[in-house]
Amino acid sequence: MKRYVMAFLKRGPVQIKDSLERVNLQKAHLQNIERMADEGKLIVAGPFLDKEPVRGIYIFNVSTIEEAKALTETDPAIQAGTLEMELRPWYGSAALIEVTAIHKKISKKSISR
Repeated sequence: MKRYVMAFLKRGPVQIKDSLERVNLQKAHLQNIERMADEGKLIVAGPFLDKEPVRGIYIFNVSTIEEAKALTETDPAIQAGTLEMELRPWYGSAALIEVTAIHKKISKKSISR
């Protein structure tokens, strides 16, 4: 077992109307996720598949809220105000740190319904 920080990504107060700007922001958001995963700081990330205000989760491979907050502040969607994060300390399986390596071997490239 190991300490982590879980983040609940919530819809932020800013709504971007321009579709190209939204696409570019989402692309930058996903690139930031990939960077944090490559650095070993983010081990799980994903959206919820409904339209509720809580849009997704992150599980950070850090032990303090302060470390996770610093990481969330690098997210372009947080910077733009389209997402907000609620951070909670979490205790879970130490095996989660292997998720990123396994994911790269078997990941799907898109979500289909």
